[in-house]
Amino acid sequence: MNYSACTSILIGAKASIDGSVMIGRNEDAKAAWPKHFVVHPAQETVAAKFVSPDNGFTMPLPAHAAKYTATPEWTDQYGVFEEAGINEYGVAMSATESTYSNDRVLGCDPLVKRGIAEEAMVTVVLPYVRTAREGVRRLGQLVEYYGTAESNGILFADQTEAWYLETGAGHYWVAQRIPDHAYAVVANQMAIQAVDFHDPANFLFATDLQRFVDENHLNPHRDQFNWREIFGTRDQSDLYYNTPRVWYGQHRFTPQVDAQPQSFDLPFIQYADRQLDVTDAQAYLSSHFEGTPYDPVGAGSPADRKRFRPVSLAKTQESHVLQLRPAFEPALAGIQWLAMGVGAQSTYIPFYAGIDQTPAAYQAGTATYDAQSAYWVYKLVSVLNDAHYHETVTQLTATQKQLRSDLAHLVHQTDAVAQHLTGLELTHYLTAQSTKAAALGIQRYRDLAAQFITQATDLGPLNYHQDLNL
Repeated sequence: MNYSACTSILIGAKASIDGSVMIGRNEDAKAAWPKHFVVHPAQETVAAKFVSPDNGFTMPLPAHAAKYTATPEWTDQYGVFEEAGINEYGVAMSATESTYSNDRVLGCDPLVKRGIAEEAMVTVVLPYVRTAREGVRRLGQLVEYYGTAESNGILFADQTEAWYLETGAGHYWVAQRIPDHAYAVVANQMAIQAVDFHDPANFLFATDLQRFVDENHLNPHRDQFNWREIFGTRDQSDLYYNTPRVWYGQHRFTPQVDAQPQSFDLPFIQYADRQLDVTDAQAYLSSHFEGTPYDPVGAGSPADRKRFRPVSLAKTQESHVLQLRPAFEPALAGIQWLAMGVGAQSTYIPFYAGIDQTPAAYQAGTATYDAQSAYWVYKLVSVLNDAHYHETVTQLTATQKQLRSDLAHLVHQTDAVAQHLTGLELTHYLTAQSTKAAALGIQRYRDLAAQFITQATDLGPLNYHQDLNL
């Protein structure tokens, strides 16, 4: 299976309109490869061990695992790939944003074939940490000890902090805290720039990172330590595949900054010209260069429409925004906004972190279309929309807009009731309300698919319109 080639966003608490910390990502790998959504209960296991069905990576696990949500593949044939979730302590994790180490660093420290990889990371980290910072440290220690089979970026968040961790070469890593007033967008390149080794509040890193770089003469600068330039790539392909997505995110949120889509110098940390809402994060992850000549379904020239890889594309398996809101306890504070299939054609359903089960439709679906699978319900609308995009996009947009309003109202109503509940009563209520939200989305999309199919009966190539004057 191909590694995910994703797009990510991180938003600090004071950069958001309601004080939420948010992390989000598109999981992009295959156009038809279902994801499930599950809740793993807390458990105690003696001599627990993780063994990767993909590369054989093996490690012991702590006896106690906290409850957490996850979005695994429909099959573990190529690995578990749990990808994203929120645990019972209010820690969110999204893994991974695939990146690439350059030949210089790989020559000094090659990737480890049986090391930890994307498919294992959520499973061996998220159930065992109580803060985002602790998640960074745990994953970093695993990379140092076992090595990693890939270069990746990993997102962590809790109610106070968002962190972005990048692995480089076989055993090295660095992580940066997103400043409270800032945001970051990342697209398949090493993103972190200057590292301050004397600022532990905002930077964490591999134990002997500086020694490794110095002894192997890897730093092109004498007066700074720029992780991106030391470990990352600056390939021609980056200018078409990666940097335009970062440019577009910054163009949306910080339009006053003059920048170009094909620039290697776009900053990792950026500041929006307004406070951002959860719908801003969702809209970016669902975007495809709207308002520019590069929109694949826009009015640009044929060359421009195909010039850059968009954020949202047909290979998105699922898109998520993990929102950690202030003031509430973790079960109520966390919302996993989950859009199955292509974000631009799907809708983000709110699942509260405190749920103890997911709807049956979110646990169904294989590689072949299944009308009972949530993934395939949303994917069917994508396929029908693709077939007659301009004839159906208005109806799709109207359905998405109404659902955003209705789901936001459901969250508002849920919060008002849930903040007065505790224990099992809270769990059952959040589960019921999340299930209600999921059912609403599925029904609206089934209705939309029925409209598209009916409309398509008059749009076939064998249609014929007779001239009434004949």
